[in-house]
Amino acid sequence: MRTWQRLFTSVLLFALPVNAQQPTGTVAVEVRSESGPASQVEVQAGDQMVLTDNRGEAVLQLAPGEVVLHFRRVGLAPKDVRTTVLAGQRLQLRVELEAESVLEEEVVVTATRANTRIEDEPLRVEVVDQEEVDEKAIMTPGDIAMLLNETSGLRVQVTSPSLGAANVRIQGLRGRYTQLLADGLPLYGDTGSIGILQIPPLDLGQVEVIKGAASALYGSSALGGVINLVSRRPTTARGEVLQNITSHKGSDTVFWLELPKNETAWSYTLIGGAHFQGRSDLDNDGYTDLPEYQRGLIRPRLFWEGKTGNSVFFTGGATVEDRAGGTIAFPEEIRTRRFDGGGVARFVMDKRLLSVRGSAMNGNSHRLFGDFTERDTHQTYFGEATLGGSSGRHNWTLGSAFQTDVYRNRDVAGFDYTYVTPSIFAQDEYSPNARVTISGSGRVDFHNKYGTFFNPRISALVRLSHGFTTRISTGTGFFAPTPFTEETEATGLSYIHPLGNVRAERAWSGSADLGWKSEHVELNATVFGSVIRHPVVLDDLDIVNLGEPTQTMGTEFLARLRRGPFNFVLTHTYTQSTEIDPESGLRQNVALTPKHTVGFDAMWEKKDKARVGFEVYYTGKQRLEDNPYRATSIPYVVFGVLVERSFGPVRVFINAEDIGDFRQTKHDPLPLPQPLIDGRRSVGAWGPIEGRAINGGLRFRF
Repeated sequence: MRTWQRLFTSVLLFALPVNAQQPTGTVAVEVRSESGPASQVEVQAGDQMVLTDNRGEAVLQLAPGEVVLHFRRVGLAPKDVRTTVLAGQRLQLRVELEAESVLEEEVVVTATRANTRIEDEPLRVEVVDQEEVDEKAIMTPGDIAMLLNETSGLRVQVTSPSLGAANVRIQGLRGRYTQLLADGLPLYGDTGSIGILQIPPLDLGQVEVIKGAASALYGSSALGGVINLVSRRPTTARGEVLQNITSHKGSDTVFWLELPKNETAWSYTLIGGAHFQGRSDLDNDGYTDLPEYQRGLIRPRLFWEGKTGNSVFFTGGATVEDRAGGTIAFPEEIRTRRFDGGGVARFVMDKRLLSVRGSAMNGNSHRLFGDFTERDTHQTYFGEATLGGSSGRHNWTLGSAFQTDVYRNRDVAGFDYTYVTPSIFAQDEYSPNARVTISGSGRVDFHNKYGTFFNPRISALVRLSHGFTTRISTGTGFFAPTPFTEETEATGLSYIHPLGNVRAERAWSGSADLGWKSEHVELNATVFGSVIRHPVVLDDLDIVNLGEPTQTMGTEFLARLRRGPFNFVLTHTYTQSTEIDPESGLRQNVALTPKHTVGFDAMWEKKDKARVGFEVYYTGKQRLEDNPYRATSIPYVVFGVLVERSFGPVRVFINAEDIGDFRQTKHDPLPLPQPLIDGRRSVGAWGPIEGRAINGGLRFRF
C-alpha cells in the first residue's frame, strides 16, 4: 500500500498548480444556457483550465494583458471570449452558451450515485452505449450473455454445460462476486447462474460496469464489481417487434412499446418476449450440448418527471422458464418462476437531492438432477434512502440501506438462511482545482450472521496536459458465504454438506489507468490487482475457507476509432489469477481463467439504412481441473459477421457466430467417464460448446 500512497501523492503534487510570482488579476465568470446555470463547463485561458460549479460559476487568476477565454462542454456550442485582465482588479463576465446538436450524446453514469458525466467521474466506469446494445440485441435477442462477454475484462463462464447456466467473471474473479443491478436495484436478487440468460437487451439504454471491490457502494454482493443495466427512456410514441430464428432450433419474439411524456408528465415503456430452443446433441454422444427451454417474460416501466426536477420511476417484471438437458438416464431440469418490482423517487429540496429506492424479488425454482429433486425459494428485499448536495467544491452523499436475503430449500435440509444487513454509507467528491477530482466513500454493513464490516474506497481523477487523464482507485470489500459455488450450480445441494464454521471473504482491489481521447480516437490502458482473503471453495463435499488468499493481477488495453460511418475497437486483457490447491497446499492458476484474450470489432454503419460488422476474438490457454482429457485448454479464435439492411420501417438482419466452427466437443467429450464425488458429470466449459451458429430475422418499427 505504501507504493500506491507514494504514487498517489506524487500525481496530486504534480497536478496542483504553482502560484505565480507576478501580479495577477481575477476573472470571475458565470456561464448559463437556456436551461439555467451551466455546470462542468471547461473554461480555459492559456495553460490554465477550470470547471464551472453547480451555479455555473468559476474563477481564474490570470496575468495582466489581453486574454482569450475558451468555453467548452458536450451538448453546448463552444464559445471564445476576448477580454483584458488588469493587475489587482476583479473582472466579472456573464457568458451565455447555446445548445448544440452533437452526434455523441453526453454519457451520465448512475452506478456511482454521483450522477455525473463519465468524463468527470474519478472512479473508472465503463459504459456499453445504446449503439453497442442495439448491435447485440440482434445477435442474441433473448439474453445479455454476448453483450457482457464481449466487454473487455468480463468473461461469461458456463457453470452447467447441460443446462447452459452461466455467470459473469470480472477481471478473473469468480461470478458469485458480481453484483447485477437494474437501474440501481437488485431486481434479480441472488438467483444463481440462470439470471443473465433471462434478460433481453432490447429495452436497455446502456450498461455500466464498475470493476473491482465495490462494497463501499453496494455492500456484500459487490465484492468483485457491479454491472448496472440502465433501461431505455421513452423518446417517441412508437413500438418495435423483433422476430429471430437460429440454426440451433431456437426462436425469439420480442416486442417493445414506448410512450413519451404527455400533459400529465407520465411516460411508459413495455417489453415482452417469448423464447424457445430445442435440445441439441451436436456430437451424438447422448449428452445434451444445448438445452431445451421455453421462456416468457414481461416488464412494464413507468416514469414521471416534474418541472422542478422531481422524478418517480416504477418497474415490475415476471419471468417464467422451463429448461431441460442431461441424458435419458440422468435428466437435468430447472423450472424458474421469478417476480419482482421496484421503484426510485428523487425529490429536489432547495439545493439538496433526496433519493428513495426499494425493490422486492421472489424467485422459485424446481430442479431435477437425476433422481434428486430440489425445490427452493430465493427472496430479496431492499430499501435505501440518500441525501446529496453540493457545497463549494464538494459533491456529497449520505445514505442508509437495508437488505434482506432469504433462501429456503424444501427438499435438502441444512442450507436455509436469512441474511439481514442494514448499512450506512457516505461519499464525497472534492475538486481542489480543475485538474484534480478526488472521490472518497465508506460503508458500514451490520450483517446479522457474520458481523460488522467497514469498507472504504478512494479514487482520484487527474487531468494531465495534452488531453491525457489518469485515474487511480483502491478499495475493500466483503462477501457473506452462501452454499452456492460454481460446482453446486451444476449439481445442486443434495451431494454436499451444509456450511460449517465458514468465515466471510474479505477483499482488496486497486487499479490505475491512463487514457486519452480526441474527436475520433479513444485510448485507455489499465493495471489492476486484487487479493481475496479466506476464499470459499468446495473441497470434496465440504464448503471451506482456504488458508491462503486468492491473488489476481492483470492489464487491460482499449483502442477505439470512430471516423464517419466506421467504428473500430481493439481490446486486450491479461489476467494472472492464482489460488491454493486445498489438497496439495501449492499455489496454482485459477481454473478456466485465460491469461490472454484479444478482441477486434469493426463496424460500418449508415444510420437508418444499413450496417455491416466483423469481429474476431482470441482466447488463450486455461488451466483445467477435474478434466481427465487434458490439463490445459487449447487456445482458439472465433469469427463473426453481421449484416443488417433497412427497408422503410423493416430491418432485415443475419448474423453468423463462430464461422470457423470451433467447438470444445470436437476435441474432447463433455461427459466424465465417472461422476465426481460432488455429483458433477461433465467437465468444465473452456471453449464454445454450440460451435457455428447463424441467426437472422426482422425488426419492424411502427
